[in-house]
Amino acid sequence: MPQPRIATFPRIRTALRFYQIASVITGVGLLLLVAEMVLKYSPLHVELFLGGSGGFLWFAPVIPAGDCVWYSQFAMGAGGCEIVSTGEGSGGVNLSLGILIAHGWFYVVYLAGVFWLWSLMRWRFGRFLLLAGGGVVPFLSFIMEGIVARDVKTYLAEREKRAAAKRAARENLTPDPAQEAAS
Repeated sequence: MPQPRIATFPRIRTALRFYQIASVITGVGLLLLVAEMVLKYSPLHVELFLGGSGGFLWFAPVIPAGDCVWYSQFAMGAGGCEIVSTGEGSGGVNLSLGILIAHGWFYVVYLAGVFWLWSLMRWRFGRFLLLAGGGVVPFLSFIMEGIVARDVKTYLAEREKRAAAKRAARENLTPDPAQEAAS
């Protein structure tokens, strides 16, 4: 497997920092999305709204349509069941929908960061898939961020140390022109 060139190490560090920030934001967004889905599709059946007739932050009930069977309330799209929010006409902002949209778009940014780091490090494709899964499996982005940061920093430090040792050995083998002229 080809190794990254030492000249790309500054770009790798930049890509790693971008990946770390994107993975934390994506992980938090995913946890908020899971919480929102639990609120909406559990027996609680509520969505979070900001402003409007309900106040600053408030929960609006969602109503499953009459043709819904008990299991279709938990599985989105099962049996053509539609869940209608009662807060839509309140003049407030549906934060539940906002969380969904924000996580979706930031997952694209996260994937760009994963691809950037993956391509610079020249890892195998399986590692790319594992890192990409971090944006859709709760808590995986936090776990992978720590592992990847540790692995990349260790790899870069070891490669730089070996390169410095090679340079020093080369400099000791080649005679110094100033010393030759003095003798």
